[in-house]
Amino acid sequence: MTLVDNAVYVDGQRTADPHSLDETYAVMRERGGMAWIGLYRPEIAEIESIAEEFSLHELAVEDALRGHQRSKLENYGSTLFAVLRPARYLDDTEKVEFGELHVFVGADFLVSVRHAESLELARVRQRMEADPELLAMGPPAAMYAILDEVVDAYGPVVSGLENDIDEIEDQIFNGDPNVSRRIYELSREVTEFQRATHPLEEVVASLEKGMPNYQVNVELQRKLRDVRDHVIRVVERVDSFRILLQNALSVNATLVAQRQNEEMRRLSESSLEQNEEIKRISSWAAIIFAPTLIGTVYGMNFDHMPELDWAYGYPFSMGLMVATGGVLYAVFKWMKWL
Repeated sequence: MTLVDNAVYVDGQRTADPHSLDETYAVMRERGGMAWIGLYRPEIAEIESIAEEFSLHELAVEDALRGHQRSKLENYGSTLFAVLRPARYLDDTEKVEFGELHVFVGADFLVSVRHAESLELARVRQRMEADPELLAMGPPAAMYAILDEVVDAYGPVVSGLENDIDEIEDQIFNGDPNVSRRIYELSREVTEFQRATHPLEEVVASLEKGMPNYQVNVELQRKLRDVRDHVIRVVERVDSFRILLQNALSVNATLVAQRQNEEMRRLSESSLEQNEEIKRISSWAAIIFAPTLIGTVYGMNFDHMPELDWAYGYPFSMGLMVATGGVLYAVFKWMKWL
């Protein structure tokens, strides 16, 4: 159902609930009231009908149909066209979901076009209907209420992002290997949030001052000033999140480098210890091998081995074994292999 809510107000009171757009136009002209039309993902024919009735500019209509616009406020003669980016924080996935809301404001009408589930405008309408004096100020008052609701909805988002950043700090110092990915993902959300909130300060300021062919009640200016103060606080908080995430990324890179250096140092120390062990083993193997070689030579039992018949052959061979081992031991000791 694209026509979510549709009513005609006279002096701040809801006087009719037309069942179609054509009926709305007729009742509005008959009673001289304000039409407040809420659409959700409307058909092209519905937008074209509204555009024809209220003489909406074709560029604004094209933006409303196409979507994916930045937050902005544009003046087309006696009609204002605003694009707002509502947001909500999803606790289950720890993500920020952004919507898009287009609002046409004229002298006797307000048309809202939603392209996402976020920001239920029924609450805004109920709030305004409960304050007929404020609603009697006309479409600018309804526009103020929508802006106020959008900005108020940013509060939980800011708190959610702040909590995510606190968790990231814990992940960094706990050495979580997935923290870099989360920092990048959160940075993208913060950047998107900045794109949604930064233009709002100018949007609210323009409404507060009034625009050509578009004047704002003094009391409504005060309310818009309060909304602008809230926007400024949100923008400042979001900007600080961007700085915190950049610092977190730098700290994480430093800690990762330190951990890598420590690991390399441990590997180097381990390698040195292994080298020392290999040297000691090799030294003793060489010392043991030399007597074994001599004994093996004289144990081959050939017939023509002069040393076998020599009276000093045995003492000579034993002495040679001891001398060779001693020399090798002294050499390896001098080389600090032992």
